[in-house]
Amino acid sequence: MNPFKENTTSYNDWEVLKDLNWHCTKCELKSGQAKTWQVWRHSGIQLAKDEKDNFYKVQFCKTCDMNTVHRKLETLEILDDTKVRTGIPVSLARKIKILYKNVEALFLREFAPKELEIDHKFPQIRWENDEEENKVSMSEDEIKSKFILLTRSNNLLKSRQCEKCVKTGKRGNFPGIYFWHVGDDSWQGKSKSDENGCVGCFWYDPYKWREELNKIVNK
Repeated sequence: MNPFKENTTSYNDWEVLKDLNWHCTKCELKSGQAKTWQVWRHSGIQLAKDEKDNFYKVQFCKTCDMNTVHRKLETLEILDDTKVRTGIPVSLARKIKILYKNVEALFLREFAPKELEIDHKFPQIRWENDEEENKVSMSEDEIKSKFILLTRSNNLLKSRQCEKCVKTGKRGNFPGIYFWHVGDDSWQGKSKSDENGCVGCFWYDPYKWREELNKIVNK
């Protein structure tokens, strides 16, 4: 049974993918953002992997007459134990929001806890493997090194910036301020999953970015 609401993009893509074959994201599927497929996986939907352990496969599409990204369902079974899974225990999520005093990272505005989402500093689009279990016993330093708080709209904005960086090799900036406290606008990680390539970018760590920019301003 299709798990999505009828006449939505995801509903249509499920109907295409339910034959359990590889399908082109360019001419057959409507979901263009990598974030969509991450949401699918976090909802318990099992996507197939290629030989390099990616949740997609680059292969030739006869319709497009070029190599394109393809997606495939591994099975129609949806894992109940991973539905609506964030990978963050409820008690840890509460701890993170208290630590940040319910203040979101981009514009330092305080929100009600339910309006805030916990996001990974290192974007999921660059992950090669799923993360290890996040334990409630994480220290404050461990939390700050891994998570930030964002509103839903800002979380989506961060995702778009990171997706663009992966595709172009050019890092994003805070609108109108072209400053990276480590490196410049060029991605310089040794591999797609090298977190060091994110260091210095506003979208990776807004707190550290402001701190380093203020050091220059205060001089």
